[in-house]
Amino acid sequence: MAVQALPIAARPGKDAGRAADGATAWAEARRSAYDSATPLRPERVQLGEANGRTLAADLLALQEMPHYASSAMDGWTTNGAGPWILTEPGKPLGRGQASPVVTGGLIPPGAQGVLRVEHGQLATDATGRAILTAGGGASPGEPHQGQHIRESGEESAAGEILVSAGTILNPAHIALAAVAGFDHLEVRGKPLVRMLVTGSEVVTAGIPAPGQVRDAFGPQISPIIQMLGGVPGSLIRVGDSYEEWLTALGASGPPFGRWSDVIVTTGGTGRSGADHFRTATAALGGRLLIDGIAMRPGHPAALAKLPNGRFVLGLPGNPLAALMALFTLGGPLLAALGHQPLADVSQVSCGAVIDPHSAPTRLMPFHWVKGLATPAHYTGPGMLRGLASADGVMVVPSRGVQSGEPVPAFALPWRPELRPPLPHRSMGEN
Repeated sequence: MAVQALPIAARPGKDAGRAADGATAWAEARRSAYDSATPLRPERVQLGEANGRTLAADLLALQEMPHYASSAMDGWTTNGAGPWILTEPGKPLGRGQASPVVTGGLIPPGAQGVLRVEHGQLATDATGRAILTAGGGASPGEPHQGQHIRESGEESAAGEILVSAGTILNPAHIALAAVAGFDHLEVRGKPLVRMLVTGSEVVTAGIPAPGQVRDAFGPQISPIIQMLGGVPGSLIRVGDSYEEWLTALGASGPPFGRWSDVIVTTGGTGRSGADHFRTATAALGGRLLIDGIAMRPGHPAALAKLPNGRFVLGLPGNPLAALMALFTLGGPLLAALGHQPLADVSQVSCGAVIDPHSAPTRLMPFHWVKGLATPAHYTGPGMLRGLASADGVMVVPSRGVQSGEPVPAFALPWRPELRPPLPHRSMGEN
């Protein structure tokens, strides 16, 4: 097999998760990010916002469904054998009486069945009363007892479970909830994620001039956050000054309301005087949970927690490095907050020799080539070309990998199936 799931390893000992420079090892960083958070409390959402959310508690029928007996046909409700004297709609029926009804209409007291409209014939007797008789292809004895009547409670009794807790809601579930009389549903909490994109050199449109870079985060970060299980919130942009960082991270109102669960920042995670992630979070009373990861690219990534419970995830400024850090820390963090398990790391068979390297762990986007995971080109920290066409990411140890050797790997959010494509078969093959 080219792909094999690996069990989630037990948490390493005190020293096993640290690199020589004090950075957290890659596997330990994933586990620590996951273990740092607890699932969010359930929340009530309107029906129109519930699609794709996970139901937090059993949905119980508030009353019988349907909650009244109704007609399954256009026609007449009847009592006894015909012919029937026609009465006004909705009034109780006595023996030998009938009244008009439409599909879904209320069955009046005394009604025993419904004669469908194409099986009835109307006439007038000598006194001018409207008389209904069965005909037009009606079978003998029509309508029979209960014929064409939708009985109260035939779909559900009051208190019966309509949808079980833990169900991922789809449009049919939501329609059922609406029919049952619900306006809101209680769903498992899902983390709201706000984005803080930094850098005075970043431009958002057109071709960047020398010294400028085009924004690689704004167009992609919201959909990726959604793929990882978060709810994308607002995105704001700030320059490189410490004051801007401090204001944006510490704001209690818009754009970072108290109800946001995670802030994702880009840039500023290095250790120069122009990098403010650590100093700004410390000034706000924050505590660093992860201070660097022993991997390339993405080494300077950091995760902090503020006194108000909000997490701050610091991504490096280089695009590929930022995404590798987001997958390593952000994916597990959002999974824990959103009641999801830590994603599996699998094994794939490497399709090339990868030489030893200085980083304890190297994250390498790869392509499937003849069922083997082969490193992609253009995978420098600031490059996105290799990742854009990659099938997954290999987790390569510092000793390197031999061709054909198993190596850990993880799936990309937009390619969740980490398996090689099936070999092509010609039409003549059996």
